[in-house]
Amino acid sequence: MKTTSKASLLIITLLFFVTAKAQIINDSLFIDGHYRSFHFNKPSANNTNTSLIFVLHGSGGNGIQTMRGATKLMALAEREHLLIVFPDGYKDNWNECRKMAPAAANVQNIDENTFFSKMIDYCEANYKINSARVFVVGTSGGGHMAYTLAMTMPEKIKAITAIIANIPVPDNMDCIEKKMPMPVLIINGTNDPTNPYNGGISAKNKGLVRSADESFRYWATLDGYKGEPTMEALPDTDPKDGKTIEKYTYKQKGKPEVTLLKVINGEHNFPNDIDVYLESWNFFKRQIEIK
Repeated sequence: MKTTSKASLLIITLLFFVTAKAQIINDSLFIDGHYRSFHFNKPSANNTNTSLIFVLHGSGGNGIQTMRGATKLMALAEREHLLIVFPDGYKDNWNECRKMAPAAANVQNIDENTFFSKMIDYCEANYKINSARVFVVGTSGGGHMAYTLAMTMPEKIKAITAIIANIPVPDNMDCIEKKMPMPVLIINGTNDPTNPYNGGISAKNKGLVRSADESFRYWATLDGYKGEPTMEALPDTDPKDGKTIEKYTYKQKGKPEVTLLKVINGEHNFPNDIDVYLESWNFFKRQIEIK
């Protein structure tokens, strides 16, 4: 009992320190009979032309947990003029495009599009964000939610990053796809048992997903690319972890960029060689210049 009490006290103390220093705001919106919560770092009053980034947790997670892992991105918020929002899924999950997903969010057909649209309106009204610079980063189930937003409300999303997530196969697709061009960054591991790199059954009976290569080419085709992408080996900054990263890119002036980071020997986690959130922001910044 003493160990638990000390651990709880430590967590509370750390949360108090982080909240006090970063001015974290917790708020919610009432959507279809449910309060949907979200958390964010209050931006400086001096920020103008602010970009909005939604960072989405995986299945079973929450926004506060995800915030703790994105400290390097949050540290850039004032300098880069960012408003970074960490929403909570409905009962810890998202209503994303996998038809077979058994989570309550999917079974009850929770209206995610209205939730995200209202959050964008909230941020525009209160913090004067640039509504043409709305980005999404999602991990695992949050990566599937990022795909969902890109497929179903692309007119409101500038670009996305999907981490350890693949697009569902057509028979497992539960979204009406608008099939509009979109800049997309995908980061997947080749040894991922939860989100199989080569496609197959996603974990926890959520149905079949396409391979990472097929997910990559889905967006490349929508963006008008043909042929083979360029390939680059990224620096192996952590040789001891047994992982390396190959970068495959479709990029052409006037077109959205599509990039796949293939994490060789990567599992259902983040690679050590890069910070996925900083990599995402660098990707997003490149898309701002595309008209």
